[in-house]
This record gives sequence, structure tokens and C-alpha cells, in this order.
Amino acid sequence: MATGTGSTGSDEPVGASPARAGGASGAGGLRSPHHGKAVGLAIAAAVGGFLFGFDSSVINGAVKAFTDEFALGDALSGFAVAVALLGCALGAWLGGRLADRWGRTRVMFLGAVLFFVSSILSGIAFGVWDLILWRAMAGIGIGIASVIAPAYIAEIAPATIRGRLGSLQQLAIVIGIFAALLSDQMLALATPGEGADASGELWLGLEAWRWMFIVAVVPATVYGVLALMIPESPRYLVAQGKQDEALSVLTDVLGTREEAENRLGEIQQTIKADESAPKASLRGPRFGLLPLVWVGILLSVFQQFVGINVIFYYSNTLWQAVGFDESDSFTISTITSITNVVVTFIAIALVDKVGRRPLLLIGSAGMALCLGLMALAFTQSYEIPDPENAGEVLTQLPGSWGTVALIAANAFVVFFGATWGPLVWVLLGEMFPNRIRAAALGLAAAAQWIANFLITISFPPLLGAFGASVPYLMYAIFAALSFFFTLWKVPETKGVELEDMEGLKVERRTRGAAA
Repeated sequence: MATGTGSTGSDEPVGASPARAGGASGAGGLRSPHHGKAVGLAIAAAVGGFLFGFDSSVINGAVKAFTDEFALGDALSGFAVAVALLGCALGAWLGGRLADRWGRTRVMFLGAVLFFVSSILSGIAFGVWDLILWRAMAGIGIGIASVIAPAYIAEIAPATIRGRLGSLQQLAIVIGIFAALLSDQMLALATPGEGADASGELWLGLEAWRWMFIVAVVPATVYGVLALMIPESPRYLVAQGKQDEALSVLTDVLGTREEAENRLGEIQQTIKADESAPKASLRGPRFGLLPLVWVGILLSVFQQFVGINVIFYYSNTLWQAVGFDESDSFTISTITSITNVVVTFIAIALVDKVGRRPLLLIGSAGMALCLGLMALAFTQSYEIPDPENAGEVLTQLPGSWGTVALIAANAFVVFFGATWGPLVWVLLGEMFPNRIRAAALGLAAAAQWIANFLITISFPPLLGAFGASVPYLMYAIFAALSFFFTLWKVPETKGVELEDMEGLKVERRTRGAAA
């Protein structure tokens, strides 16, 4: 199993052939012109990540408008926001299983169709209950996309650039977040009158908040068309006995027929070994699951429990609460989103050179420090009456503490965006053996969505009961715990072929033994 302990030094993967771990073009990067085909396929698959990010943030601009229109209380409004995440968990779990039966590209298309239909129906919702239903449907589509994209990318990517191509999933997610924020603002500003008003009427007699959902049909359509155009995963094709098709795909992404034939033989041997082994199952001796599956689940949970989505889901509300007005809060949210996009390129540049584990360790330490500073800043907060809403209060930070909180929040986004954001998806796509990859990835992604839901739904009551300091301290503790989890349990997969993931362990330099 790919679990073990390790030091902060340069850990070498144990169990991988040096020749295959290095690859024909070395660890340096995109040296083969044929890698361009793999890059193109990875970009097409990563459009699912764009849907993921767009759907995660599009509701940020619509929530106040539909809350007012449907006269919702805080609890029901919060559930309408978070219900899509439960749908995502279901979609991730189903997507992992359907991918092994129907193939990767067919399941991609299914996700696109679900998101397309739900976007229109959400935009014409008659009340909160059908809006909740359509948002849950959108979540199922996004959950499917969140599983299939990293699995497909890992299975078509040459080992030497797999980390960078896997990071495209996170890049697409953060671009989707930015696109949703920008789209929401443009639609709100397009309404008659002065200022941005998501409740204002736009085209066809529909309010701006409804169009915020409807415009998602554009990326959904693009994703669906691409799913029909890209080839199936070579590993799935081999499992279905379609050797010639698999060889053609491998030749395209690897460059030479000889290398493709060698890789095809390795895949065939792996599948043959899987068929002779006991039936593929995620069940194992550690609380009912294989240890490696738990590593994937905990990677997903830690990625969400550091509180990254609080910055995006509640960004406007959060920054208004610390003293910025509404226009400033949107500007800050946009800057934060752009920062997240830019720093993802750091991960893309370093993941196949530095490796997965060192970047995760740096990210954990940096996030813990930034979140700790945010918690400290909010211990200095005080409340004043809200001049625009009688009976309500606003949280303020004295002196330079507001600046400290703002800098720490954006530094946190930098550390997350350059490490845990993209690298968890890279690891989930590549760390599982072939026979359980789709199912294990589906379960880990479902855990991620559930963790996302818990953080999303818990932040408002925590904020109301304790102020911002306690939740940020809680997120800081989880960031610190993620450091030790990575140190002890996460293997280095840099340069290792997918066929060599079985039995991969992490060398523990301090004792000279693998755990």
C-alpha cells in the first residue's frame, strides 16, 4: 500500500523501476513534441474543473436576491447554498463506479448534461424547494466531473508531466471561480438603475440572479462537446479488450509506436494480474477500508477543513464584516480569486521538479501560520451598530488589524493555491492502483464534498456564536495536522508510472526503512 512515513527531506519512492520512473524525456519537462497531444486532452478534461469552480461561486452573487425573493430564513438560505455540495458528494461516488462500467468520456458527457439541464431549471425556479432540487442536480453533475477529470488526465498523461497536467484541474477550478464572480458582477451591473442589483430584471422578464445560473449552460455545452470528441482512456479500452484503440491513443500521447506498445504491454500485465487477484474492492483492515483509500479520504478532508471555501463562499459577507463596504468587498474577492489563479501556475511549474510531498509540507506550514494570524487579528475585533440595518451589528478591526487580516487571508490563498489546491487532485488521480482507481477516487472525492458541505454550513453559526477568531483558529489547527499527516502517510509519486503504484511506499530516511 502507498502509505508510510517520511522526513521533510527528499524522499524517493520505493518499488518503482528507475527507468520507468524517469521516463523517456526525463524529469525536466515538455521535451517531446508529442506531449502537446496529452496537454490538449488534459485541457479538454479539465473543463469539468471549470464547471466545478463556476458552480461553487456563482451562487455567491445570487444568494441575497433569491433569499429576499423567496423570503427565506438564515437556515433555509444556507441549505439552499450548501445543498449542491451534497449532490456533488453523490455525483462523485456514482461517477467513480459508472466510469468503470461506461468509460470515462461517457460519464463526462452525463455530467455535462446534468449541469446543463439544472442550470436552466435553477434559473426559472418557482420557489425555494424546486431551486434546491435543481441545485442538487447540478451538484451531481459537478461531482461526476470532479472525479472523472483527474482520473482521465492521470491515465493519458506521460509520467514525466503527469503532475503538471493533473494540476490543470485546479487551474480550471480557480478560473471557474473567477469567471463566476465576474459574471455575477456584470449581470448585476446590467440591471436598470444605478449600482449592482442581482434582484433587478434583465432579459425575458427574468431577474439578474436567475441569469447567473442560466449562463452556466455555456461551459456545460463546451464540456459536453469536448467529452464527445476526446478519445477514451487507454486503460479503460484495454480492460474492454479494445487493444488497437488503446494503442492508437498511447501512440498519440507518447510519440512513438514502440513506446506505446511497451506501455500497452504494461497495462495488459497489470489488468491480467488484477483479474487473477481477488475481486477489486476498497475494503480492507483499517476501519473497513484499505489504508491507501484512507490516505485519499484524509487528503480530501484536510484540503477542505483548512477553510479555503469560507474565503470564496462568504467572501463578500466576510469582508463587509471587517469594515469594508460592499464595493470594496467585491474588489477584494476578485483580487483573491485572481491571486488563486496566478499561484496555481507555481504548482504547475514545480510539481514534477520538486515533487508532491515537499510542496504539501510547505503549504501546510504556511497555511497554519496565516490562519493563526487571522485568528489573532479577530481576537481584537469589536462590534458597532449597522447604520443601514436597525438592530444588527457590524464587526470592526481596530488600527492595522484589518490590514493584517487581509494580508494573512491572501497569503493563505497563495499557500493553498500553490500546494494543497492542485496537488490533492494530482495525488487522487494517480496514487491508487489501476484496479480501484475510479472507485477509490470517487469515494475520496465524495468525502471532499461532504467536508466542503460541513465547512460551508458550519461557518455562519460559528461566526455568529464566537466571532471569526474561533473558526479561523480551528482551520489553523487542521492545517497543522495536515503537515504531520503528509509527513507520516503521504507517499511521493513523482515520476512513477501508474502501473507501478501498487506497493509504493515512502522511504523513511531517519531509520532507513520503509513504513
